[in-house]
Amino acid sequence: MDLHPEISLAGRTVLAAFLGACIGWERRREGRSAGIRTYSAVSLGSCAFGVISSQLGQGGSSDRIAAQVVSGIGFLGAGVIMRDKGQVRGLATAATLWATAAVGMAVAYDMFVLASLTAAIIFLLLWMHRLPGWHWLVGHGVDSDGKKPASDGPQDTGNLSISG
Repeated sequence: MDLHPEISLAGRTVLAAFLGACIGWERRREGRSAGIRTYSAVSLGSCAFGVISSQLGQGGSSDRIAAQVVSGIGFLGAGVIMRDKGQVRGLATAATLWATAAVGMAVAYDMFVLASLTAAIIFLLLWMHRLPGWHWLVGHGVDSDGKKPASDGPQDTGNLSISG
């Protein structure tokens, strides 16, 4: 067993977990149920699957593993989307979880700049609703999901709680 490649692969998973945690930190700071652990786990898991698939070599099915990560995270995201009193909630969480899986896959395939840039853009997208004039820009006082914002800030669709 050659230790150097193993350490490199371990470093990739740590980077993916860190980038996912940064995205999750923003979600947790906004009071959303899916936070640091969820986003870090999605990025870490997709990176681990990507690393495994990259190590399979020519005879393996590395492209199929990557495709299944995309499908699996899509399934996870679908479980996050809720309909509550005629409003759809959880779209931002579902979309950013799915995109965070791409961060992990990019790290797995040695695309560190792409992974970092993708994580930064996701973070920026989650932060944009705080910009002055954002609500006017997306619909004259209505946020991107068609809801009137609360007086202390916009409502987000990232709620994972299920109420009976």
